[in-house]
Amino acid sequence: MQNAKIMIVDDDSDFVFSTKTVLEQLGYAVTSASNGNQGKAMLARDKPDLVILDVIMSSILDGLNMSRFMKEDPAYGDIPIIMVTSVANTDYSTLFPDDEDLGIDAFLTKPIKPADLKGTVEELLAKKEAGQ
Repeated sequence: MQNAKIMIVDDDSDFVFSTKTVLEQLGYAVTSASNGNQGKAMLARDKPDLVILDVIMSSILDGLNMSRFMKEDPAYGDIPIIMVTSVANTDYSTLFPDDEDLGIDAFLTKPIKPADLKGTVEELLAKKEAGQ
């Protein structure tokens, strides 16, 4: 999907910078928010084609709350979500639900290799463009 808009929602400024750099080099327009509330506010203004979403931000499950919000709202339910996190390496890993539909389309563990990011983004945008 040429000129796709991607929103990164993550409170780690280093991750946002490096991810944004990779995506912009691939030709994507990238915006960012540092928590779920900012991300929700930006959705209406800059409806992205894809969202890259962290789990732990202003609250332990901030990213999960945003993904549920997006999937329950018809205006945003068709936007693919890539969940990125290092939650598996924290004390909060037991709080991460593993028995429910999280409303995400792909899951990547930090640190992310640029090739893995590129492949996942391209795959999800191609599916969206094909109407899948």
